[in-house]
This record gives sequence, structure tokens and C-alpha cells, in this order.
Amino acid sequence: MKKILVLTLAALMVVTLVACASGGSGSNKKVELRVLHYIDMSSAGAAEELDVVWKAFDEAHPNITVNREDEFNDPFHDSVDAYAAAGTLPDVMYCWPSGRSTTLHTQKLLKDLGPLAARDNLSNNYSSIVLDPSQQAGGYMGMLAQGITSTNTFIANKEVLSAVGLTPAKTYSELVAQVPVLKAAGYETILMPNKDTWVMQSCLFSLVAGRFMGEGWEQDILSGARDFNDPDFVAALNFIKTMYDDGVLEQSSLAIDYGDGPGLFSTNKAAYYIDGDWRVGAFITDASTGVALITPDRQTNFEISVFPDIDVPGVKFNRSNSDIVGTGWGINAKLEGDKLEAAWTLVKWLVGKEVQTFRLRTGGISNPSWKGIDFNSLPLEPMQKELANLSSKYDKSTIVIDGPFADVVYTPINDGLQAMGIGTQTAADVAKLTQEALDNWKKTQ
Repeated sequence: MKKILVLTLAALMVVTLVACASGGSGSNKKVELRVLHYIDMSSAGAAEELDVVWKAFDEAHPNITVNREDEFNDPFHDSVDAYAAAGTLPDVMYCWPSGRSTTLHTQKLLKDLGPLAARDNLSNNYSSIVLDPSQQAGGYMGMLAQGITSTNTFIANKEVLSAVGLTPAKTYSELVAQVPVLKAAGYETILMPNKDTWVMQSCLFSLVAGRFMGEGWEQDILSGARDFNDPDFVAALNFIKTMYDDGVLEQSSLAIDYGDGPGLFSTNKAAYYIDGDWRVGAFITDASTGVALITPDRQTNFEISVFPDIDVPGVKFNRSNSDIVGTGWGINAKLEGDKLEAAWTLVKWLVGKEVQTFRLRTGGISNPSWKGIDFNSLPLEPMQKELANLSSKYDKSTIVIDGPFADVVYTPINDGLQAMGIGTQTAADVAKLTQEALDNWKKTQ
């Protein structure tokens, strides 16, 4: 019966989305589009998205044929790099405003969507930050984002904590004090899948750097007013090393694949979990299967906040998070005419109200870029409601390091954070290598 209900709901969603699909490709000519899609098939709603969102577009736009390639994590980025090098980028592609997509922006491989957005009055419907060209690496609107991303969520498992007589830690000192209690009962303190080098930088260290360095620190670095050898930056790096030394983070986290983190945490391996806001979608009910890693009745035992106050000398402020314009969709810069209009129609659909509402319901996004979506009208599960209140848990936003800095600059940070975890580099080493990378990058600009 559950399966029948899910299929029925999916069919109703197709009808609704097709009915709400707006506009055409600007022409009745047949157009074929190559699309590179980023999707984590382990996330709740992923299978439903393929069946519903893309099917609805096909039915609403019979003159546009979409040939879609689905990839995830490093294989996706490897495909982008290979296509870019060969000059064979797809017509439409999932991308980031900077970070791993920086080359697409800075080499002008993405179409400037600003004129199209102005033509179609998108400012009436989208948050101003996603239409701001300064928020993207190339200084122009190379993509239309589907939301705003907070790259740190700190999830407390109150089932584990209650089992050993603890409550969620509010400060780092409290976290350290909980380590021996949790360890004696066979639990890790924090589970974080750190095998992929970007995770620590994006999902924790960017927040830590902001708290030690202060607001706008990246502009000071880029302008030359400060550099990565700054004592505050070295102190931020040393704090990550301290987390390993204190046992708050296990060295074994460096061997955990990113895709394995949610499954391990859902089975009560640890008291806390660190990831980005997008990862909450991995825990909720998958509409295509009716199965959740953490069932709705259990979800009330999980508290979502940001990393606790870092009560050590040198911290400028606490109650902050690292935020960035979210991921979205871009168009190959070479496209013109009917093909460009078809691609733009697809992008507006994938980042439109109906799809954003669908992805909000299924956990694909948490802070949509479309203005005026009624959260209260959606059947959200407890962890989704917790996530919707995340912004109330912090007062300041600081940058995600792979946003303002080129990949050749932040790569020594990514690699260095791992090297510090296993003891092959010091904080001073990482800072020095990063500053050298920045100096070399500046020579090429």
C-alpha cells in the first residue's frame, strides 16, 4: 500500500508540475540539449526527482529533447574538467558559484545570464543575492542558483547523549569533557566523513576561520592587508589539530567516504555529525521507497544547530556560520538562438518555484532562492523543520573559503587539513604553503 501511495503521489506531482510549467523555448523548432546533472542517488527524493521533475519538463516541452548525464561528487567534477579541456562542455550544467566551478566562471565558459534574467524580470521572484554578479567567481551571472547554502550543520543525536546522561554541548570545552564519557560507552564524539579533502574546509574550517579571523577577512587577504601567515589564521588551523588531539574528532574520520557518513550516523555511531545543510536530505523519508535513514518519529531526537562556541583565546566572535550562494544551473557560453532559448527555458524550470518547492519538500534544498514559498503549507519532517530554523541559531555569516579564493589557493588548505590530521604537516606549514600558492596565483592575474 505504501508503494502504491508513493506512486500515486508522484503521478499527481507530475500533473501539477506540468500544469505549472511556464513558457516555452521561444520556438517550436526541435532542439536537443546535452545536460550534465549532479545528483546523489543515496539522498531521499533523488529517484523521485528523476521520475518527476525531469519527466514534467519533457511533457511540458515536447520540442526540447534532454540527453542527461548523471554524476556525483568527484566523478562529476572530473567530467566537467575533461569536457572543458576538450572544448565539449554540455549545453546545460549543474554548477557552483565558485569553488570547483571557478574555471567555468573565470574562463567565461558559462553564458552571462544577467541579460536574460533582466529581460524576464527575474528580480520579481528571486532573492537579490542570487542575481548579484559579484557573488560568482567570474564577476558576472554565470549561473542561476537554487538557494543559499550554509556549509556547517552540527547535528546532535540526543538518543546517544541521553543514553550516557549528557545533553548537547554548547561550548567546545563541553565537547571535550564529553569525549571520555562517550568513548567509555563505545561512541565517537563527532562523526565527520573527511576522506574527501573538500569536506573539512567547507563544512567546518571555513566557519572556524571566520570566528578567528573576523568578518571580511578574505578581502584583507586578497588586498594584501593580511596574509595566510597571519597568527589568527594559524590559530584557526591549530584549532582543527586540537580537535584531533582532544579526541573530539577521530583520526579514523579521514578514511570515511563522504557517501558513508549519513548511514553511519543514523545507526548511532556518534553523538554529533558535521556536514552542510544539504546533507539533511539524506536522513529523511525517500518518497520513492518510503524508507528513511532516520524515521520521522526518531527525528525529534536530533537537534540541528551550528558548531558550538569556541571558548579558546583568539576567537573574535561565536554564533556564526559559513554561508554562500548555493548551487544551480549554467549554460554553455557558446549557445545562441533557439538552442540558447531552450537551455534558458530548462534552467528557469530547474530553478523555478515548482521545482524549488518540490526539492524543499524532499530535502534537496533548505533555503530556496525563490521568494514567497509557503513553508507552513509543506508536509515537512521534523529534521526539515529543524533545518528551516537554522538561521535563527547564528548571528553572523562569514565566507566559505572555496568561494572567494581560486582552487589553486584553497587546495593547500584542503590537503593541509588532512595532513595535519595525520601529523605530517603543522599549521604553520599549511599557512606558508597557502600563502605561496596565493602569491603565485596573483602573478598570473
